[in-house]
Amino acid sequence: MGDTIELVIAPASVPAVMRTLREDEDLRYELLADICGVDTGVTMQVVYHLWSPLSAEWLRVIADGLSRDDPRVPSITFLWNGAEWGEREAYDMFGIEFEGNRDLRRIYMPPDYLAFPLRKDFAMADDASRGPGEGIRHMETALPPGEVRAAPVLRTSPGAGAVIGPDGERLGIRSGAAELESGEGAA
Repeated sequence: MGDTIELVIAPASVPAVMRTLREDEDLRYELLADICGVDTGVTMQVVYHLWSPLSAEWLRVIADGLSRDDPRVPSITFLWNGAEWGEREAYDMFGIEFEGNRDLRRIYMPPDYLAFPLRKDFAMADDASRGPGEGIRHMETALPPGEVRAAPVLRTSPGAGAVIGPDGERLGIRSGAAELESGEGAA
């Protein structure tokens, strides 16, 4: 289902697995599109997105089980030079150390910044004064869209699911045409 294959591996396996994915003639995952860090709240992960000209599906490789206290994974810059930037970003935002990266330093935050902003244990400046159950901070409240369409954009492909109209009414997709849930035709 979907257009992505997922492979979960141990952090120590990253160099061998990635080398095989890139260099094996039957696989040829030549393009490293993205590297990102993930903090599940229990463990840390590094996620790699790869593309091969031999497959219609993307490949998501997840290095799972990194320690929260000292997250480390081998660098893959020896295979893809462009991995350096993604590894630096994951280091800067999550504190994940990429062993073997020649230039692992902050990319967004100031060099003397001590915390990692995308970790689940990152404390916001106002967290100390905020009691439990006080709700969402104003900075987290979603704003309404700046512009509302006069007519909904409808996807008539199979599996498009429910579509919400400009006035909030729920539209359904039937035989390639949008209809209101009450049975009236859509404009």
